[in-house]
Amino acid sequence: MYPLRVGVIGAGRVGAVLAAALRRRGHLVVSVAGESDASRSRAAALLPGVPLAKPTAVARACDLLLLTVPDDMLDNVVTQLAASGAIRAGQYVVHTSGSHGLRILEPAAELGARPVALHPAMTFTGTSRDLGRLADCVFGVTVGDAERAWATELVAELGGSVMWVPEELRGLYHAGLAHGANHLVTLVTQAMELLGAAGAVDPAAILRPLLEAALDNALADGDTALTGPIVRGDVNTVQAHLSEIGRTAPETLPSYVALARATLDRVVTDGRVLPIRAAAIRRVLDTAVRPAAADPAARRTPLR
Repeated sequence: MYPLRVGVIGAGRVGAVLAAALRRRGHLVVSVAGESDASRSRAAALLPGVPLAKPTAVARACDLLLLTVPDDMLDNVVTQLAASGAIRAGQYVVHTSGSHGLRILEPAAELGARPVALHPAMTFTGTSRDLGRLADCVFGVTVGDAERAWATELVAELGGSVMWVPEELRGLYHAGLAHGANHLVTLVTQAMELLGAAGAVDPAAILRPLLEAALDNALADGDTALTGPIVRGDVNTVQAHLSEIGRTAPETLPSYVALARATLDRVVTDGRVLPIRAAAIRRVLDTAVRPAAADPAARRTPLR
């Protein structure tokens, strides 16, 4: 791939890292647009010497325009750039949103720009640590036939590999990633809080080998990797969990119940838990409520 002049609008965790990776490969990062102090600090750390500029100036100066703004801002950014005349024919306009495909880039495409939806399936810290992780990163890419070869080269420049995602499946693709990664953070954080309440000095050290093994097993073996009280049909253990969580961390109870129900459904379907045991566990889960919700009067402020 010939050296590109790269511009970045939205120097968040993703944009600054991708630009730094392209810079390492010999591409020229001409300018960056970022409004927050965090974005400016990130750009200074990962892209030293690259000037900050307004979005329209960034777009006019580059061959490859990286749009790495939040999903809900992307439509407005593309529309405003197109209306201002900052987008030109032949320019590559690439967004990194997981949930959006090419449709959101139509204002740019109508001006002759070459649109690409390119989402790195990785969680970013926005630091130099992310650069090494790109080598194992899969990029969910949606493109037209004319941009397919170029997008393949771009992903190779970033050190990753391509998963082609049809436009109509973009939302499902992103839902799978978000459910797996984003909800995992919530789950792990809640688990650490429970262990901390149980007296653990370093909950992360206790969980790390367990969770790493569970994740590896799940990725390799799917549902057959399930262990624990649900798959064993241990009604009393589940009841004890609900009681302790309700007493100690009631805000965690709904997610425990939801995941327990989902797990139960899967192991009943594949026959590992007998229907009679499953029904008993379901009754326990169905009666699990937050302490405050059990008695509406307890939430009322007494009259004075």
